[in-house]
Amino acid sequence: MQGCVNDDLRADGLWKGTWNVGTWNVDSLTGIAGELVKALSGRKVDVACIQETRWKGSGCKLYGAKGKRYKLFRMGGEERLVGVGTFAAEIWGCTVLLLSKGTVKEY
Repeated sequence: MQGCVNDDLRADGLWKGTWNVGTWNVDSLTGIAGELVKALSGRKVDVACIQETRWKGSGCKLYGAKGKRYKLFRMGGEERLVGVGTFAAEIWGCTVLLLSKGTVKEY
């Protein structure tokens, strides 16, 4: 997988660097995903967990300019009341192995 190789991996395949992790309560992701990606990129965040996306269904999508892109993995409820997502920096987006749905609490 070209583009997914990271020089900071140890010989045993484990990451030897540091991660910048963030969390953001967005109230709604509609119309602000690009703005959020610019903020994450500017702060050099590797992974960010997003709450209250208010999107239905699940999926993933790339956002941002090349070299500063983030992949959004999202999962929402049946109604546009809840939803969570994870933005992973482009370097990590192709290495995600599993996202699992937990309990969704409808309000």
